[in-house]
Amino acid sequence: MSDALNELGAHIEAKRPDCVLAWDVTHGELNIDVTPGNIPGFIEFLKADSACRFSSLVDITAVDYPERVKRFDVVYHLLSMYQNQRIRLRASVREEDMVPSIVAIHPSANWFEREVYDMFGILFSGHPDLRRILTDYGFRGFPLRKDFPTTGYTEVRYDEAQKRVVYEPVSLVQEYRQFDFMSPWEGAEYILPGDEKKEGAK
Repeated sequence: MSDALNELGAHIEAKRPDCVLAWDVTHGELNIDVTPGNIPGFIEFLKADSACRFSSLVDITAVDYPERVKRFDVVYHLLSMYQNQRIRLRASVREEDMVPSIVAIHPSANWFEREVYDMFGILFSGHPDLRRILTDYGFRGFPLRKDFPTTGYTEVRYDEAQKRVVYEPVSLVQEYRQFDFMSPWEGAEYILPGDEKKEGAK
């Protein structure tokens, strides 16, 4: 299988050197790094080329690398049922970059691109209806970014007195506690590492 994928990778690079930055076969899967601006034309090529025929868009997602200048990898998974092969495309983009939409080529990209926008804040130019799809309309931030707080910013609850859903800033009922895992457990009948701290505190 890896021989066929290596042949396919070489074929795609030879046909579209304007799009392919690099490619490799890892864990039995073909990965291609592509230039973001050329994504629609490249995906059209992968769909139409007789050696590829990647006619099914399986998923679009993203990965956040906050330490990089090009913070996000937008990742496309495509399937060729004709050739029984899969391919993964990766496009590295900065936080402020816009990625061309592929809804005109694969209508199923509509909700995938909306989800990537909703979770990561990546904008898709030319999308017919780019708005949140999983979170609420007034939601702040992008939950799958690595700098998004685990508690979020807002909590939603139903208020019995007002008979409606209300939005409030997150209010933690218990402060975060610092655990020292070398301290003894109170009431334990056996000795744990760190018990000497208890003796020294007396």
